[in-house]
Amino acid sequence: MNDSLLDREVALRDVTERFGQGHLFAWWDRLGREERTSLLEQIQSVDFQQVRSLTDTLVQQAVPQEPAELKPAPILRVPRDDREREDARKAAQRGESLLAAGRVVPLVVAGGQGTRLGFHGPKGAFPIGPISGKSLFAFFAEKILATQTRYGPTVPWYVMTSPENDAETRRFFREQAFFGLAEDQVFFFVQGTLPAVDREGRILLASPGRLSLSPDGHGGTLPALVRSGALEHMEQRGITEISYFQVDNVLVRVLDPVFIGVHAGAGAEMSSKVLRKACPEEKVGVIGVRNGKLAVIEYSDLSRQDMVATGPDGRLKYWAGSIAMHMLQVAFIRRLHESGIRLSFHRADKRVPHIDAAGNLVCPEQPNGIKFESFIFDALEFAANPVTLEVIRSEEFSPVKNATGVNSPDSARRDLMELHASWLEEAGARVPRNPDGSLAVKIEISPRAALDLRDVRERFRPPPAVTGDLLLEEAPSR
Repeated sequence: MNDSLLDREVALRDVTERFGQGHLFAWWDRLGREERTSLLEQIQSVDFQQVRSLTDTLVQQAVPQEPAELKPAPILRVPRDDREREDARKAAQRGESLLAAGRVVPLVVAGGQGTRLGFHGPKGAFPIGPISGKSLFAFFAEKILATQTRYGPTVPWYVMTSPENDAETRRFFREQAFFGLAEDQVFFFVQGTLPAVDREGRILLASPGRLSLSPDGHGGTLPALVRSGALEHMEQRGITEISYFQVDNVLVRVLDPVFIGVHAGAGAEMSSKVLRKACPEEKVGVIGVRNGKLAVIEYSDLSRQDMVATGPDGRLKYWAGSIAMHMLQVAFIRRLHESGIRLSFHRADKRVPHIDAAGNLVCPEQPNGIKFESFIFDALEFAANPVTLEVIRSEEFSPVKNATGVNSPDSARRDLMELHASWLEEAGARVPRNPDGSLAVKIEISPRAALDLRDVRERFRPPPAVTGDLLLEEAPSR
């Protein structure tokens, strides 16, 4: 070991002892040179003062929060009359102007792995195309390409990975030739991590030379943008708005002119999309006004009374389910950073594999550890003029979270095919259906062929005859 590394060891041992984390060096004598170097680098990256503060407030005290005063949020509903449809048309024009000026970029949060789906690799690499087998990443990239074709400017794409999948994600993009995008228009950046602790606040070890580190939640997007230089990259290019979404939703409108226009027209620093909950127990947060401020209330934090409460119309009072789609001003993120505002962390009790005092790997069957996460929607309370926009589930939301059943690959593929079939039917095509109304064939439309119903109507005249499975990869040449 060289002198500089030895100096780091002595200094870092002192730091861990002062914060009650000296056990991180318990297996030092058994580690090889590379393992020791890696362990020191991990320890050096930990903000022990932050860990102590989080432990004091979220682990050892864990005082239940006082009941909040909750009210329904003001929401721009799906247009139901001519005036509302005209407002949406004007918002779309405003959003299209911003897209044509190159001032809006997409940002996907893609730090997850496909483990729950039985897939080995980044979740964004999961093959979701019903016929083509294209990945989630490929669908998003093709939507970006289609947006460029429609509005003109090249669109930079910001992809937030995690330390766990960053190298593999970059490799997948290279292997897929960036899905037709230019390599230099994709900006990868990595979210931060925090160590998991036990119920006494001791940092858990995943192995003798490795801390148990976990991503710091999607709220970590904001500091990661600053830390990585991505925010400065946007500012230098005159980008003013970010379209934020998560990697598991194949139906997402990556760059939605209506949403962009509504957000910009209100002068909002942050805006959100919501949809009507399918049932009171649906596991999505709801947007409401909590203690006078717009907020997302996690489904686990919503009281049973509020969960099932109904309004004068007999429908759910708190129906606005948050679907992790936001617009954020670049200047808003810069303001939060420069003013020192940091999003609060939340406690998550998890099963955390770790080594015990004897050095044996323990894989607990019940939650044994605590992870700390921040949520991007907590930024809403700091945002000026926030807007909440209602959207239609069948058109915009079908996440891939579970291996089977609801929100699974099968349900997402079905919803994607139903959306594409509806475009063809509205354009005048006859689509074969079973007696129960379900599709009798598979249908898939690449975003390169048609980004939406508008493209289907304009590019496919007459609409294609559907006599069997149909994959439209390109628009017909004229």
